[in-house]
Amino acid sequence: MTEEFHRIRRLPPYVFAEVNAAKAKARAHAEDIVDLGMGNPDTPTPPHIVAKLIEAVQDPRTHRYSMSKGIPGLRRALAGYYARRFGVKLDPETEVVATLGSKEGLANLAQAISSPGDTILVPNPSYPIHQFGFIIAGASARSIPYTPDDNMLAAIDRAVRHSVPKPTAVIVNFPSNPTALLASREFYKDLVALARKHELFILSDLAYAELYFDEANPPPSVLEIPGAKEVTVEFTSMSKTYNMPGWRMGFAAGNQRLISALTRVKSYLDYGAFTPIQVAAVAALNGPQDCVADMRELYRERRDVLVKGLHAAGWNVPSPDGSMFLWAPIPDRFKHLGSVGFSKLLLEKAKVAVAPGLGFGEHGDDHVRIALVENNHRIRQALRGIKTFLAADNAGPVDGIDVDAA
Repeated sequence: MTEEFHRIRRLPPYVFAEVNAAKAKARAHAEDIVDLGMGNPDTPTPPHIVAKLIEAVQDPRTHRYSMSKGIPGLRRALAGYYARRFGVKLDPETEVVATLGSKEGLANLAQAISSPGDTILVPNPSYPIHQFGFIIAGASARSIPYTPDDNMLAAIDRAVRHSVPKPTAVIVNFPSNPTALLASREFYKDLVALARKHELFILSDLAYAELYFDEANPPPSVLEIPGAKEVTVEFTSMSKTYNMPGWRMGFAAGNQRLISALTRVKSYLDYGAFTPIQVAAVAALNGPQDCVADMRELYRERRDVLVKGLHAAGWNVPSPDGSMFLWAPIPDRFKHLGSVGFSKLLLEKAKVAVAPGLGFGEHGDDHVRIALVENNHRIRQALRGIKTFLAADNAGPVDGIDVDAA
């Protein structure tokens, strides 16, 4: 009775826990930590969405069980969004299902379509649920390159030809968490052709679709590509687009067979989101979109302040074209610490919390992820701490790590 349960044994220790524990300890000692670790939007949900929630919750009929697949008006609103934004036609009845955030949708689709012995192709690094949703379901994850280019396509083709059994699906996520990379329509065209050739499902995480900084080139959807719906399901979320992370409202759209499988599994597990939340989500999708443009501009401004300040401090971090993250290579003199050791050192010396890249896969261990989730005043405070930290010798141990001797 002392052994861990099988599915729990397959999960590695939670990498972020070590940094989170150090952060909690610092705050317990009244230290002011600028937290750029979790991708948790800090600005409020737009007032018209909150007002619709309040209005809907006043109706006692909305307090009853809802629909697991989402109320019809919400599914129609998501189909309308896809038509406006991507030129993609979706059937709200058979090609759309509402989820409790995109994370739940991915995890439940994994339960629906995978079995022990199945293989899923997952970029490394990538958002943890992309890999572990399938590992929890009993499948195995095979790493592929995380860049949307010929290297990824070649790795997918190689994996299909040399894996027994053949992989079931490939996961893509652009704009990417954590790398902030964007994909082109040309890449998606080649990916769809490859997936159709090998009878491979594409599971696309498009949670950051509206977080981009080149107004002339908004990120595309895989579903824009002719024939994509034969092999693709795409996940979207209200969390980042409308500053609704705690509302837990997301969607899956695309291939009817996959949507049907997800809908059936969900019907056994939940009754859907609270109806007033779904009604408010309809108001978000169908209402004025200037709040989305304002959100983009806010993150653009924060990105520019942070990147400029890091460069001035001597830390050459690429400026992302999308997402709410900087994927920052660890400075050369700290690379021997790895991402967890460097994150803990940055927390102790600069009073800034970031996410260690190792938490997104072993190929992320030479980076940290920095989230744009504080206002410019706090970002500048973080930059002062980082600049002082990088200018110092940083001698001495940090939680047993001797920086000079390691």
